[in-house]
Amino acid sequence: MDINQLSKRFIIFANVECAGRSVLYETLSKEIAKDEALLTLCSHARAGQPVPNLLFGAVHYLLLSGEKDVLADYYPSLVAQPKRTKEAFIPFKTFCENHKEQIQTLLQTKLVQTNEVRRCSYLYPSFSAIYEKAKRPLALIEIGTSAGLQLLWDYYRYSYEETEEFGNLNSPVHIHSQVKGENVPALLKDRPQIEARYGIDLHINDLTNEDDYLWLKALIWPEQHTRRALFDAAAMCVAENKESLHLIEGDGVELLPSIVADISDDAAICVFHTHVANQMPQEVKQRLQVTIKEIGQRRDIYHLYNNMSDGDLHLDSYQNGTFQSERVAETDGHGEWFSWKRSSKVTS
Repeated sequence: MDINQLSKRFIIFANVECAGRSVLYETLSKEIAKDEALLTLCSHARAGQPVPNLLFGAVHYLLLSGEKDVLADYYPSLVAQPKRTKEAFIPFKTFCENHKEQIQTLLQTKLVQTNEVRRCSYLYPSFSAIYEKAKRPLALIEIGTSAGLQLLWDYYRYSYEETEEFGNLNSPVHIHSQVKGENVPALLKDRPQIEARYGIDLHINDLTNEDDYLWLKALIWPEQHTRRALFDAAAMCVAENKESLHLIEGDGVELLPSIVADISDDAAICVFHTHVANQMPQEVKQRLQVTIKEIGQRRDIYHLYNNMSDGDLHLDSYQNGTFQSERVAETDGHGEWFSWKRSSKVTS
């Protein structure tokens, strides 16, 4: 991978994704963008992966695994009173040099499979809308499911305003999110009926496996304590409800028709993925849309997604042979807020 392109990626990552979220990663990204040795190390990353996330995840993973180094003193996830972020780059570079082979192996073998539980804050109203539209139980199929945390969105508790809660009101997984703008989604008081939950990924993360658990935790940014707490709570929920999940390793587009064939005609098929399509080559995105269309000629199907063509949340549906495309929401990458849109275009 060309190091000039990698440099641009780290600059964009610093200015667009990290600004206001992670001072540590913002600072480090700007320095990495100017460092040829670190960019060369990053050039070994697995194709199609978001390289900054992968590098920071690899370093964080080694630190969480117990590697003793002064770099740990700059991570809020590891120490109660971290050192000044402005002084973190030299220890970071030294750590990468001292653990070059381990980091290179992680870059080549690991995937960025962040299970951002807070994204369920906009999945809940989205699936509520689909349930109202379909008027039948939902069969969920998540592409890029990782450990399946988002497949249990209806098991979680939600707060959008201080005075009212939605979802499973007894859930220990309590998700807060802000609805921006005047357009507020309709939120069902009663949880939608779910008939099946399928999750597909090239690698399924088993949360009972210490290495998988640690890797997913390493992908959470050091300053974001709420994300870690939500991850831990949702992981416990998955462990308690594992029998309801069908997690399958493989190509989601290739497996989709066979999974749909096993689902009752009484259920509405809901294919969804959040922040996964940015890792798909264009031909795979096109093949997915063609596959959805082919299934839609035979039965009703709903496709909820972002990052296919832009960052917004979209819903494509085939209902009684009619195709409808809707822009559902503008969303924050970590689910801290969303702006509800739901403008629609109907075609035959």
